[in-house]
Parts: sequence; C-alpha cells; structure tokens
Amino acid sequence: MMTEHVPCRKFLPLCLMLLFLNFFFLKTFSQSASYNPNAGLSVRQWVQQHFSKGKIPPFSFQYEGKKSASFITKWNFTASEFKRIDQQTEEVIYTYKDPKSGLLVKCRVTCFNDYNAVEWVLNFINTSSKNSSLIEKAAVIDQSFDSKEQGNFMLYHAKGSDHERTDFQPIDEKLEINKPVYMTPSGGRSSDNTALPFFNIEMPGHQGIMAAIGWTGKWYANVLNDDSNTVSLVSGMEKMKLVLYPYEEIRTPKICLLFWQGADRMIGHNQFRQFILAHHSPKINGVLAKPALASMIDYGDPAPCSEYGCLTESFALALLNRYKQFKLIPEVFWLDAGWYKGVSWETGAKGEWWSNVGNWTPHKERFPNGLKPIADAVHKLGAKFMVWFEPERVYAGTEIHKAHPEWLIHVEGDNQVNPSNYMFNLGNKDARHWMTKMIGDAIEKEGVDNYRQDFNFDPYPYWIKMDSSNRQGIAEIRHIEGLYEFWDSLLTRFPNLKIDNCASGGRRIDLETTSRSTPLWRTDYQYGEPNGYQCHTYGLNFYLPMHGTAVYKTDNYTFRSSLGSTVVMNWEITGRNSESIPDMQKRIEDFKNMRDYFYGDYYPLTPSKRNTEEDVWLAYQLNRPVQKDGIIIGFRRSMNMNSSITAKLSGLEENGIYELFNEDDGTRIRKTGRELMEGIELIIDKKPGSLLIQYKLISN
Repeated sequence: MMTEHVPCRKFLPLCLMLLFLNFFFLKTFSQSASYNPNAGLSVRQWVQQHFSKGKIPPFSFQYEGKKSASFITKWNFTASEFKRIDQQTEEVIYTYKDPKSGLLVKCRVTCFNDYNAVEWVLNFINTSSKNSSLIEKAAVIDQSFDSKEQGNFMLYHAKGSDHERTDFQPIDEKLEINKPVYMTPSGGRSSDNTALPFFNIEMPGHQGIMAAIGWTGKWYANVLNDDSNTVSLVSGMEKMKLVLYPYEEIRTPKICLLFWQGADRMIGHNQFRQFILAHHSPKINGVLAKPALASMIDYGDPAPCSEYGCLTESFALALLNRYKQFKLIPEVFWLDAGWYKGVSWETGAKGEWWSNVGNWTPHKERFPNGLKPIADAVHKLGAKFMVWFEPERVYAGTEIHKAHPEWLIHVEGDNQVNPSNYMFNLGNKDARHWMTKMIGDAIEKEGVDNYRQDFNFDPYPYWIKMDSSNRQGIAEIRHIEGLYEFWDSLLTRFPNLKIDNCASGGRRIDLETTSRSTPLWRTDYQYGEPNGYQCHTYGLNFYLPMHGTAVYKTDNYTFRSSLGSTVVMNWEITGRNSESIPDMQKRIEDFKNMRDYFYGDYYPLTPSKRNTEEDVWLAYQLNRPVQKDGIIIGFRRSMNMNSSITAKLSGLEENGIYELFNEDDGTRIRKTGRELMEGIELIIDKKPGSLLIQYKLISN
C-alpha cells in the first residue's frame, strides 16, 4: 500500500516553531543543570516549584499552637509577577493570608540567575484590629534536599570571632544520619565566637548548597542528614514567640541558597565569593566599593593616657605632615576611639575612651576646632578620612545618658554585663531618627568620608530584658530592623560613604552587614601576632573576599601574614624603633600590586586541621581565571621541621604553559597547568619563613 507524500513546505511554519521551542528548552535545561542539585531546575523554576499554590512552602512557623504545614495550603495565596531588578536579578512576592484571623505572611524572593542563587525573607503582618494569636518557631527555611546519588554528606562551616587564634577556624564535619549539627553565635552578635553564618553542604554526586544567613542577631541553623539521600536545613531566630499588635509588622532573618555542582567543593565556595562581590557588597555609583589601604592617625599613647586619649589637633596635623614627608600616604586615614568629650589622661579612669562612649562631640581642649581641620589636611593629601563611633552603647554619665534616658536599656551587672553600659534602643523610632541625624550631621560637619561603627558588648541580655512573656524576640527584631534602617539612611544621605563594620573585631559579619559594610578590622586578636593572622585569612577567605587586619612590621613573614583585600598599616613613624622608611614604602607598593588577587578564586593548599599550631605549614592559592594568573602564599612556622611541601594547584588550564616567579630568590620556572595541578614543591629554607610566588599563563 502506498502513502501519499505531503510536501514539507505545507507545515513549515509549525515545524520551525517546534524546532525553536525544542532548542529553547534544551538550552535552558542544559545551562541550569550544571549548577542545581535539584533535578536540573533553574533557580526560577526551583522557586516556582516550591512556592506554588497548594504547595507547602520552604519555610515554617507555628500559629495558635499548630504547625504551618497543617494549614498553610488552606490560606489565601497570591503570587506577583516576576519583576526584573537588573539583567541577572528578578524578584517575586508570595503571600499567605489566614482568612480567619487576618495574619499575613509575605515572602519576598530574589532570584540571581547569573549565580543560580535564591534568597528570601519573611514578613509577618497582622492586618486585623485585634492582637494576633501566638506566632512561634518561625523558620525562614525548613526544607529537605534530595541527592541524585546515595553517599556521604559533608558540612563545611566555621567559628566566628572571639579575639583568638582560632577565629574563623574551618570546621569540616561528616554528617551522620539522624545526628543534627546545630549552629548559633554565642550571643546577640551574628558571628560571635561559636558560629559564622555562612556554610557549605556538600552532597553525594558532586553537588552542594552554599548557605548564608542575613541576621545581625542570634540566628540558628540546624543541618540534619535524614537518610542516605536527603539533607534538611532549618534556620531562623533562635527565640521568637510573640503576638503581633493590630496592624503590626515584623521581619525575619534572610536565607540565601546558592546551588553548585562539581568534583571539588571549592567550586561552591568560589562561586559564592563571586556572588558576594556581585550582589552583596557595597557599591558606589554601581562600582564595587573596595576597602582601602588604611592607616591610623595615632597608634597609642603613653601611660596614663588611654589608647588614643592624648591625641590633639596639632599632633594629628604634624603626623599627617610626617606621612607626607616620608611618602607614606594611605588611601584612608583612620581616627579611632577617644576623640570625644571626656577622654583625658588628667581625669584617670573616668577619662578612658570606653567610659565616655555617649559623648559624640569632639574634646574641646584637644580639638578646639572640631575634627574638620584634620579632615581638610587628609583631603589635601589625596586620602579619605574615617572616624570611629559606637552609637549603640552609652556609658553612664555621658551626654546621651543624661539627655535621653528614655531611649536607653539597662541590665544589672553580672559576670557578663558591665553595669555602666546602657544600650541605645535603635528599635525605638524616635531614638533611631535622632541618632541618624546626630551621626549624619557629624559626618557632614567634620568632613568624614568613611564611617566606622563599633559594638563592644553583647546586646542579647538587653533584648531579653525588654521582652514580655508573650513578646519574646520583639526587642531583637526591632533593634536589628533599626540597625539596617540606620545604615541605609546614612548611605542614602551620603551615597559615597563607606561603612566599616567592627564589633569587638569581626563579631557582626553576616549577609546583611556585608551588603552594607566591610570588616576592616576582622578580629581583636592580639595585635600583630602573625600566625593568628594567617589563620584568620585562611578561614574567612572560604566565604568572603573583602576583609582586613593590621600589619605592624615590614618583614616578609609578618607582612604577608596580614595580607588581604585590605590592610591597616599600624607602623610607628616617629621613633628610633620604627620600621625603615624604604621598607614601609615598598610594602605599600607590594600591597597595591597584590590586593586584586584576593578578589579571585581561593584554594587552600594545606589542611585546615591543626593549622593554629606552631609546627605546621600554612599555604593558599589565589587564582584569577579571567586574567589567567595568580599567587601562592606559604608560611613555615617556627617549630616545623620540613623545609618543603608538595601542593596541588587548582583552576588552571591543563595544557597551558605557566611562568612562575619566586619573589624571594628571583627565580623563574615554566610548567604546564597539568604539572602544577599534579603537584609543585614549595620550599622555605628558614623557620619561621614565608614564600610568595606569582604565576601567569604565557602560552596555550
């Protein structure tokens, strides 16, 4: 039997349309499948799947004593259209409303298509004229993730900051089935001691999830390996159990997930580092606001002065001239604590810098013209001017304590709480507006370019005191909301302002603070001890490219131990024991030549285990894939008996020819990328000692 031949041109339009659709879907899925461990979904598809009508969303809470999973699908659901924020970012809002009580849960979701990352934050809104029922155990994420293969799950996380050598120490844990790993900071500052709010969950099948929490308070995260295929993540505020007043609204912590795939978990870390630079770092006129090379105007005064209690206008101007004379001009001159009213060596303990926090007017005898003459002199040198403040702490007897006691929270002293410390309540709208104007006016009047905010005590006991039994967590929520609004208002008023985030060092580092600020001084660990600084760089670089510490000497070992995307030059330049002028000049140039490498990909070359000990090597690689170059930095500690180690480099082109230049002995060698990734011998003959090797691709 013969069939009739149908001319192809008859169905040509339909064929072309089907061909186009086929190509479109193949392209879409092939691009997304290389990142996402969830069935090859793009990040937008993942969001649509998990937040669709009739689905239990990937968050949870309890309301009227019941778990949200039991009723949330029965609430009124709405979904906005995806709104494009920029070429790579889009936003959608989902709402869930109880038709009976009027409680509304609004979930603002942001998709970052360039990094296959998603984040969201919840707002609880009481739309009725009556108090809501009790809301508790709100988890911004409560979600399980299935692996496409069976096997081991690993959790990579880190300590926070506690002025110890172990600050930001990496913690690598193999997850055991039904044995949860619980992470939370030790107090009310987000990276205080026990936990850093960034971590990596590696799943079987060469895939994983980078997670970050945006909450500058007491968050928690619980990671559980449910079975050989599944891991779950639950995270939120550690304590929240409250009713909402009529028409009241609160927000929760933010959660960010970045899906990655690859044989090396560092693929996830490096993808996350670049994501942070692109989407969660301060920008000025759309350009990354990189932290600057800084120098303190003063570096401590003799007894009985407090740390900076004897600095005067005339001495500051003389020091600036000294920096100019020696051609040692940094990018930022930093005026630290002690410039304000009350700080004087003549008044003894009452004149300490910390006992006058709450006096935010310059000391009249030491700075008769305010700080503006110093700012003007700094600007004439072509540098920026940074000034230290601590607005959230008010000491007893200071100006703010006397003028506005109604805005202050006090806790009776015990082993943890100084009875003279009061917390300024940023959760109070009137107080926050007053503080915003006062600090903003000071920034404008005194010619400040960079604003440094410190926070030297734990707010958690103060928040707890403010809460009533049916409003647990509300003080923390309001204070943190107020902190973000305070910073955002300053950045709106001063679009070119840079914020330096300090909290007894680096105890307030999280997704929300990195979006607005940079930790220029990441730890209060003993000043100038190089081995600790090596450890801090090693650990924090897994997650964040922008952070810094101080350098006190110019020798190779000490200087390289302090390297990062920024550094604070704490060299004395007025005495016989100062570092030599040529050495300081050279180190400034060395830093400027090397800092951009710290924005590239990071690879540890030595194990994190025991890296705080005196008998180890510590080394890492910074690779720039676009520029096809990088550096290797290594340290041999004083008690290590091995003059060499073998290190395997990463991120190179296998067949490329690389030239390596050893900064210490001036030698140059050439090796293929394959040879370098299989292993290169690093040699340091003396102990303690260091090495710096630069490499670049010279041929394919």
